[in-house]
Amino acid sequence: MLNTAEDRQEKIVDLLREELFLDIKTLTKRFDISVATARRDLVELEEAGLLRRTHGGAVSISQVAHDPANATRAVSQRAEKRAIAETAAAMINDEDVVLLDAGTTALEVAKLLVGRKGLTFITNGADIVAELIRHDASSVYSVGGEFAEINRSFRGPLAEHFIRQFNVDKLILNAASIDLGRGLIFTGSPVNASIQKAMIEVSNRTIVVADHTKFTKSSFSVTAKIEDVGVIVTDADAKAIIETAPEKLRRKFAIAN
Repeated sequence: MLNTAEDRQEKIVDLLREELFLDIKTLTKRFDISVATARRDLVELEEAGLLRRTHGGAVSISQVAHDPANATRAVSQRAEKRAIAETAAAMINDEDVVLLDAGTTALEVAKLLVGRKGLTFITNGADIVAELIRHDASSVYSVGGEFAEINRSFRGPLAEHFIRQFNVDKLILNAASIDLGRGLIFTGSPVNASIQKAMIEVSNRTIVVADHTKFTKSSFSVTAKIEDVGVIVTDADAKAIIETAPEKLRRKFAIAN
């Protein structure tokens, strides 16, 4: 057992740099402390801004005030994104109207859907539009508005107005981060949150695509409550965190194989 609470808490922070998630049971066994002591450590570390508590444990935290550029995201978690895309694409029916949020995981979904029968596509993602056109998708609507190079999207009031003209069957929505403790989905900026909220409003079912790294970040703007979306598709590395969530939230998740 470490000599002081300060030593122990320093080690907890170090462990969270290596682990996706630490639960209370693991902490009590590793440091030979009581559940009450483990919880007190986590409360103090959260107050210091060094982690985020979840139901039953804690995750590492890094604040994301702005979305990373598409070029950066495109090379991260590739295998996980492809698996997530396959699971999300299987939720789309022939003849659906599909709204695709700009982003690299949604782009992977688009690649899988482009040859499907009778689909109508709407998107604010420039790279997604290019992918759909390149593969001769028969019905594509490109959202207009202010172009943002960082995620190669169209956004702003004009984009929101355009989106609100449609009745959408399925929405493929990206997330910058997900907070299970508070039951919230985040994006990097208020501008992005505004257009994502418009997308959710016009869609009959929202399918959020988010790899496991999104559960260890904190972002600036709230998009939606987890309970208000249809499903969140993630990869197997997020299981440990999801299993600690309340039952009503666990039901919202689908794990990609």
